[in-house]
Amino acid sequence: MPSRDTHAEIRERASNDPFCGRTGIELADVGEGTAETRVVIDEDHLNFHGTPHGGLVYTLADAAFAAASNSHGDAAFALETNISYLAAAEVGDTIRAVATETHLGGRTAEYEVVVSDEEGERIATFRGRVYKPSR
Repeated sequence: MPSRDTHAEIRERASNDPFCGRTGIELADVGEGTAETRVVIDEDHLNFHGTPHGGLVYTLADAAFAAASNSHGDAAFALETNISYLAAAEVGDTIRAVATETHLGGRTAEYEVVVSDEEGERIATFRGRVYKPSR
């Protein structure tokens, strides 16, 4: 079982992530096999259709995936990910990504990340699998 120090270290590393910092993504919570990230949509996040860029939504989900998959205290490296986009948010909306561990075995683990808007409506579903060499 990871210690509080493990989660504190993940919080510190996430708060110093330069890419997430540039996009405004924040780590809201991390627990054993879980994590939540958030971002407030602004004009700089829009694509040429005027909707949030898919890369922002993916990055939000990926940041939650990274925190959750590293929450056990051992390093986790992404093997594969995919995302399904279901709806769009609007400027001013806060969207969140909640990662949940769905499988932890041997040297791999699997996560589902649900991205939703303020009303809880699903915007995207992200799935990812990691390799944990030290397990």
